[in-house]
Amino acid sequence: MKVLVVGANGQIGRHIVELLKGKNDFTGIAMVRNEEQAAAFREKGVEAVLADLEGSVDELTEAMEGCDAVIFTAGSGGHTGADKTLLIDLDGAVKTIEAAELAKVNRFIMVSALQANNRENWNEKIKHYYAAKHYADKALLQSSLNYTIVRPGGLVNEAGTGNINAGEIIERGVIPRADVARTVVECLKEEHTYNKSFDLVSGGTPIQEALQRI
Repeated sequence: MKVLVVGANGQIGRHIVELLKGKNDFTGIAMVRNEEQAAAFREKGVEAVLADLEGSVDELTEAMEGCDAVIFTAGSGGHTGADKTLLIDLDGAVKTIEAAELAKVNRFIMVSALQANNRENWNEKIKHYYAAKHYADKALLQSSLNYTIVRPGGLVNEAGTGNINAGEIIERGVIPRADVARTVVECLKEEHTYNKSFDLVSGGTPIQEALQRI
């Protein structure tokens, strides 16, 4: 399975690329914005393509040509303004969904945010971010793609444990980025996650077992 990782140079994205590299049944392709980033991935033996989420749908369609799946884990980051959040987290995501349909990519996994589906639980300080995630997720739900929407809680850089709590309307919590990446990669072929959305935090259940209960 050829998997395009959109946001490959981000913290979760780099974990995902490394995990795909270690699996015989997956070929990870890093989508990045510039040649310097692409060269860094190629030096590690990872295929890379250049495309910009602020570019055209046609550009994104070309980048994912021949791919079987897309993982969207891109984000504008916490240091940019609301305008960039709308351009990357919302419009960039929607353009990627449109491109996946045009490229006839069947599988699409979206990394969203905990309770982005529930307006009553949005963080007031970053409401624009949650709004972007909410409507990007909605676009995916309304698409023809075989989707999974993963909504992780607070992201930390601690070592992953391999144990999670996954489901609808779970309590707020944190999760290592490494465990988010592991969960996303496991979702690629886990049929219990097909066309489903779920919140994700650290917990006491092994990832594969937790996903089979989704």
